[in-house]
Amino acid sequence: MRQFLPVCVLLPGFLALLPGAGIKNESPSTVTVILDFKGPWSRVSIQEMQRESGSILKSSGVRLGWEFLGEHPTATYNDLVVMTFKGACEFEPASPRYDELGPYASTRTSDGEVLPFGEVDCHRVLQSVLDAITGSDFDRGDQLLGRALGRVVAHELVHMLTKSEKHGSEGVEKAALSGKQLIAPVLPLSAFDVGRLKHQMDSH
Repeated sequence: MRQFLPVCVLLPGFLALLPGAGIKNESPSTVTVILDFKGPWSRVSIQEMQRESGSILKSSGVRLGWEFLGEHPTATYNDLVVMTFKGACEFEPASPRYDELGPYASTRTSDGEVLPFGEVDCHRVLQSVLDAITGSDFDRGDQLLGRALGRVVAHELVHMLTKSEKHGSEGVEKAALSGKQLIAPVLPLSAFDVGRLKHQMDSH
């Protein structure tokens, strides 16, 4: 029996601005994602995460740019989101398990408005990946973890960019996803979610 875990929760928070957050001379459809890692991470996993989430959102016309927190402290941007990653974002087959289940990620809100600040729990994502893989999958564990992280990040970005707490009925924006779905060859946005994103980005 496959176990479906909630992808995210939306948590109350306070609106905070990064130094330099503002307008940069770039395409209005480009969204810069600032990466803030609180633990170790695998370059293979993060490169695959970037590729996967970028591929998912490309169908809506959204392009993603990636920077590490503090990499360009004086830069300004048209659209900026911050993703914080807690735990070890690297493949570890012997990773200790949590006793309780919880969401893969969370996104902050303020007075009902979805804010551009999210947090990913790499350990929970890894647990679902480990539950889903078998045999030779372990040889490409970092890649599969990156694919799963990319889908979780894409899910959160849809909330942030549409400024909506709504989930989809299919595709990557479903409220809950199994480990098998996180590492499946393809998990796209639904046509409905593509339309929502295009409408929001066109209204900028």
